[in-house]
Amino acid sequence: MKPWLTRNVWTLSWVSFLQDAASEMLYPLMPILLTGILHAPAAIVGMIEGLAEGVAATTKLLSNSINKWVPRKLMVLLGYAAAGLGKLVIAGAGGWPLVLAGRLTDRVGKGLRSAPRDALLIQGSEKEHRGRIIGFHRTADTLGAVLGPILALALLAAFDNQVRDVLWFAALPAVLSVLMVLPVQDKQRSQRTEARLAARAAAEAVAAGAAGRDTSAASPKNSEPLSARLRLIMSIIVGFAVVNFPDALILLHVSQIGFSVTAVVGAYLLYNVSYAALNFPAGWLADKLSPHQIYAFGLVLFAIAYGGMGLTKNGTATLALLVVYGGFAAVNDTVGKSWISKLAPESRQLWAQSLLQGLSGFGLLAAGLWAGLLWTLNGGVGSVPLLVSGALALVAATVMALVGRD
Repeated sequence: MKPWLTRNVWTLSWVSFLQDAASEMLYPLMPILLTGILHAPAAIVGMIEGLAEGVAATTKLLSNSINKWVPRKLMVLLGYAAAGLGKLVIAGAGGWPLVLAGRLTDRVGKGLRSAPRDALLIQGSEKEHRGRIIGFHRTADTLGAVLGPILALALLAAFDNQVRDVLWFAALPAVLSVLMVLPVQDKQRSQRTEARLAARAAAEAVAAGAAGRDTSAASPKNSEPLSARLRLIMSIIVGFAVVNFPDALILLHVSQIGFSVTAVVGAYLLYNVSYAALNFPAGWLADKLSPHQIYAFGLVLFAIAYGGMGLTKNGTATLALLVVYGGFAAVNDTVGKSWISKLAPESRQLWAQSLLQGLSGFGLLAAGLWAGLLWTLNGGVGSVPLLVSGALALVAATVMALVGRD
């Protein structure tokens, strides 16, 4: 059996570690930058995050088409470079429209790199190892998310809570992550190049007296259909994304119930520690048990976290609920992606991941917009959208438990 911890898994895990360290230095401070420094209303925070996820979703959906001309490794490289540029724009923004521009640039990069990166992660791996492969990568990614807030806290202390000074430092690990993409191996050329070479090989075979043209060599793999079961599971995961609004709004809620700037970053750090610690166990369990059971349990964790935050303004309870929310995030990312990779044909991994991640991103767009609009109801700290999402998560958990089994 092939080893699962390949060169690509190691390298791309380090790349994601560095990029997420950069992102999470910036992310918990962005709502504060928008509302506290640039004086934008809460609805703008939701709009920016919703549009950003919509742009990322569109790019993810297009990534399979982009791969017709651009190899996967180059897509990953360009994606991380765009993310670094977006962080620089946000750090220098003098108004919320520039924050929007920077965030959109960042998310274009994420959309461009995410699906091809995940396809490169599982390249040549056994299906029974894919939960732990995705789990290992997500652990490294989220450990970067743990380091980012720690660095942000240290820099806030060093710069007397000057948020903008801290944002400039986020570009440094982002640049390093781009350089670390270079050793990644990709056995696939662009789809157009592969098709051209396959057609040439078929023509040469015919010329040499082969019995008929091998039309399957030229184009069959990219037209292999996705199974009905894969489409069903993907529909449930994507449908749930409509109530899973961006984490920037969760951080806004934490800020509005009385947490200081430093405490918001610390709360986000706690969430990321939980997320990082549970990624690999979630992937391992998904390889050993039925993924639908693990995913349904993750939805229950989401319902507890969102519903609980909608009902309480207590700081200690909120921190405990953020730990629970980290468990959901681990299941959603690791189990969702690895489950789809097991169900998809090997030749259509990029397409399957681009569909999952792209359509889920559109769900986040819708969630960010409706949650932002309802944010000020019943006290103005997001209690209404939190309670609505928590209730609907229980419905989604029931559906997954009933129809998700093999």
